[in-house]
Amino acid sequence: MKVGILGAGSIARAMAMAVNGLEGVEGHAVASRDLSKAQAFCNTWGFQKAYGSYEEMLQDPQVDLVYVATPHSHHFAHTKLCIEHGKPALVEKAFTANAAQARELIAMAERKGVFLTEAIWVRYMPSRRILRELIDSGIIGSVQRISADLSYPIPNVKRLTDPSLAGGALLDLGVYVLNFASMVLGDDVQEIKGLCTYCDTGVDCQESITITYPDGKMASLTASMLTASHRLGLIYGTKGYIHCININNIQGFEVYDLNHNLLKTVEVPKQINGYEYEVLACKKALEEGALECPQMPHSETIRMMEWMDKLRADWGVRFPFEE
Repeated sequence: MKVGILGAGSIARAMAMAVNGLEGVEGHAVASRDLSKAQAFCNTWGFQKAYGSYEEMLQDPQVDLVYVATPHSHHFAHTKLCIEHGKPALVEKAFTANAAQARELIAMAERKGVFLTEAIWVRYMPSRRILRELIDSGIIGSVQRISADLSYPIPNVKRLTDPSLAGGALLDLGVYVLNFASMVLGDDVQEIKGLCTYCDTGVDCQESITITYPDGKMASLTASMLTASHRLGLIYGTKGYIHCININNIQGFEVYDLNHNLLKTVEVPKQINGYEYEVLACKKALEEGALECPQMPHSETIRMMEWMDKLRADWGVRFPFEE
């Protein structure tokens, strides 16, 4: 499978590293609006072709899968281009800026029979299966609540504070804690509420989110672009609790009983950098003729965007292109 990367920034470089470490996958092309940047990317990562426009790369018949690696604000337009050219697309999270854009792209892809999926890597990693097996084993009893935090001190990253680029902590960091809650407790929620503080530009810079479920379970979630944090996901059951170490890319699990005795530790498989799992999932789906990946079906992508739309509406955070 030959991969083309649309965009040549830092996350594109991470994807190139993963692609280069896989068998049966080739880093074929990269496109940037700056041809010299695309050429430098190819020289560094061993990709075969550099393009100075996105459209030109999408016309390359050898490209089997396009990874969309541009800012959130541009995902809609760039993914639409992929679909119009009949190119299967793996779109970096957050999938789009809002749910309306997500619904339009997914409907278009389904109508045209083009593969499309969201690159929310935690959904594809082996750690997801390992965690589900731990919970289902009953070692911590019945899960009653969870908490999760993902924070990094990155307030000077312009993309994150610029409303025109769909900035804010929610779409970049909060999306992970929301996905964590979804994967552990499911999507049949009763209510989602949140509070945030704002950057000078008007986007959210940190937030606290509470999700309640009809059966009484609860998720307490926090994210911030202002501070570092433990990045833990904590799952509390009637017989004990689980520490998920670094929910952004789980490095292992610690299982405790009610008296805080460590019962067991569970490691996760070694990886290239974590991006490889979503690429392999796309390869398998394409080989099977599927239009989405089961790890992150279209319905889940739309649901996550709806959750974030609801929170942003409550906070009064709108992007200029949504006006």
